[in-house]
Amino acid sequence: MTSPPAARILVVEDEPKMASLVCDYLRAAGHEPQCLADGRDVVPAYREHRHDLILLDLMLPGRGGLDICRELRTFSDVPIVMLTARVEEADRLLGLDLGADDYICKTPFSPREIVARVKAILRRSRQADQKDPPAVQVDEDGLRAAYHGTPLDLTPIEFRLLKTLAGAPGRVFSRDLLLDRLHADQRAVTDRAVDTHVKNLRRKLEAAGADPECIRSIYGVGYRFDG
Repeated sequence: MTSPPAARILVVEDEPKMASLVCDYLRAAGHEPQCLADGRDVVPAYREHRHDLILLDLMLPGRGGLDICRELRTFSDVPIVMLTARVEEADRLLGLDLGADDYICKTPFSPREIVARVKAILRRSRQADQKDPPAVQVDEDGLRAAYHGTPLDLTPIEFRLLKTLAGAPGRVFSRDLLLDRLHADQRAVTDRAVDTHVKNLRRKLEAAGADPECIRSIYGVGYRFDG
């Protein structure tokens, strides 16, 4: 079996020992890491080298990781994994809402987990770049959707939910962000309403031949489409 090509990974971490350890593990896994410690250097470095993935610390000198993520998402879909010592749910959700693909808490620190997460995200990213037609087809003008050609009888909210999740496979969406996408009129609904819509959408996808767990629950955060 042919090994996947080496990935160019930008490691943005201002703790030298941690950055060096992460880069050593990534090299051992066959990747090509580049390390930066100053947040002001990240966007110029990415524009020059177009890395395949960015490991981005939240707390950086010069410029914070959330601000960097926000700018990157204005012109690139490069996978971004947040590295954070913060354990508060609000910090994790904010990073995901700004467009990060995943987050890893640095306490406890596990370079093996980082390598495993990188491998999984790169695999999904490369699969998305293949020319095979996507499993989910969405006709936004006609408000129609299908799974491998089988029409899905969706409500408007279920349609918007599927469009959001399937439009970014592998990305974790918080419940709050999904609510913003589902209800343009900003009506007062609880975030648990999303759970009900997901349950109904899973049932309809399963009837069309999909694995109902193609919409995966991410504990304490929200949902991710793995179809």
